[in-house]
Amino acid sequence: MDLLRAALVSLLSDEDDIEVVADVKHLDTVMPVARRLRPDVAVLADLPHPQCLSTVRGLRDEVPECGIVALIVTKPPDLVSHLIELEVGGLIDKDAPPVRLLQAIRKVADGESMIDTNLVVAALSATRNPLTPRERQTLQLAADGASGPEIAKSLALSPGTVRNYLSKAMCKTGGRTRIQAIQIATDAGWL
Repeated sequence: MDLLRAALVSLLSDEDDIEVVADVKHLDTVMPVARRLRPDVAVLADLPHPQCLSTVRGLRDEVPECGIVALIVTKPPDLVSHLIELEVGGLIDKDAPPVRLLQAIRKVADGESMIDTNLVVAALSATRNPLTPRERQTLQLAADGASGPEIAKSLALSPGTVRNYLSKAMCKTGGRTRIQAIQIATDAGWL
């Protein structure tokens, strides 16, 4: 990511109408910098990342005047849907030519939106997540290595209820084991 970030800063700095006010290495430092500098547009390139959606929500809530351009890939496909729901103005495929990023930044700075068509197609063709929020939460904890009793304690559920949630998640994903269910749900972008 350091190489990509440096290339982006160089590309943007060469433009007469774009000023790079910060080069932030980690998503967890985006919010303090954005609160302090109040940028017109934030370009997020470390996607998909578990922290990206919370960073986008933070920007929306705390720096609402800041437009957001996200460089993303088509997987997981529900990431595009989440980012659209969060009103991210620019969604650009990481494989797009640099001119697309420049166009998106300018459009978002002007209050418009720009979303690459292939990202929309990926989001629309994605299978809807069949898991309930609790099944997703339980399966995610299992994916993180928690045992059944640990999941039960963490979610204040009985061990039997946890087994039921995991069993339902396995049925809905088509996985014969927890591991298969986790892999299928992860590949589909449901976790």
